[in-house]
Amino acid sequence: MADIISKPDFIVKGDQIAIISTARKILIEEIENAVTLLENWGLQPIIGTTIGLENNQFAGTDDERIIDFQQMLDNQQIKAIWCARGGYGTVRIIDQIDFSDFIQHPKWIIGYSDITVLHAHIHNLGISTIHGAMPVNIHQSSTEAIDSLKDTLFGRRIVYTIPTSDMNRLGNCTGKLVGGNLSILYSICGSVSSLDTRGKILCIEDLDEYIYHIDRMIQNLKRNGYFDQLSGLIVGGMTNMHDNTVPFGKNAREIIIDSVKEYDFPVVFDFPLGHISDNRAVVLGAEVSLEVTKNNVKLDYVVP
Repeated sequence: MADIISKPDFIVKGDQIAIISTARKILIEEIENAVTLLENWGLQPIIGTTIGLENNQFAGTDDERIIDFQQMLDNQQIKAIWCARGGYGTVRIIDQIDFSDFIQHPKWIIGYSDITVLHAHIHNLGISTIHGAMPVNIHQSSTEAIDSLKDTLFGRRIVYTIPTSDMNRLGNCTGKLVGGNLSILYSICGSVSSLDTRGKILCIEDLDEYIYHIDRMIQNLKRNGYFDQLSGLIVGGMTNMHDNTVPFGKNAREIIIDSVKEYDFPVVFDFPLGHISDNRAVVLGAEVSLEVTKNNVKLDYVVP
C-alpha cells in the first residue's frame, strides 16, 4: 500500500470531464443540472455510455460499466471522472479495472457513498481523489458544497472552519485524509481495497442504517485495527438512522464516541460531509491538519 500520495493535475477551463455511473442506473435527465454546471465552469462534459443504461438496479451490466469506466480512465483527454451516483455496484467491477495507464496519467475521481470503493482502492495506488457531491443530487447541494467542489477541482486552497460539537474530543493532529462511507469501508475490510489508517485521519459518514448496524460496523473497523494508530477521526452526516422496536440504547454518535474511548486522538462530529445537502468537497489522500478546540474545528491542507 502506497505511503506517498500524488495528486492529479488540477483542471483548467476547457478541460473534458466525464460523467459515468459505476453503480446504480441513472437517466440522462437526472444529470442535466450537472452538465449545465460544468459548462458554466467552462468545462466540457463528456457523457459516458452507462448514463441511461439499465440492468435491473445497475447502470448496465458489470461488463458495460467496466468498459465505460476503463475507457474514461485510459482517455488522456479526460481530466476528471465525475461519478453520477452511488447506490451499489462499484465493488462488483473494481477488480476488473486496469489502473496501469491511470497510475501513469492520474486524473481526479469524484464522488461519495458507493464511490468509497474507488477512493479506498485508488488511495492504495498512491493517488488522491475527491470526496464530494455527485450529479444525481447536485441540484439539492448547498452553495458551499458546490463552490467547494469547484475550488477543489481548480486547485484553490480551502480551509474549513466549522462550529464545534459538544461531543467532540479536543486535540490537534496531522495526517493523510482517508475514508468515506462507513458501510463501504466495513464491506471492503480484508480485501486489497481495505485502508491502512496508521497515522491518518479517518472520515466516516452513512445513511439510512439501523443503529445496531452502525455499532456492528464500528466494532468491525475496530477489530481490523482502524483505530489503533489513527491520528484523528472525522464524523460527517449520520443521516436518517433507524432503531428497532426494542431500542439499541445509543444513537450513532454515542456509539462512535463510546467505541473509541480508549484512544486519545481528536474526534469531530457534524462535519459537513456525507449524505447531506452541505456535502463539502475534500481531497482524500491529502496531508491535512485538524484542530479541534472548544470554539471551533479547523481543517486545513498542509502545503509542502
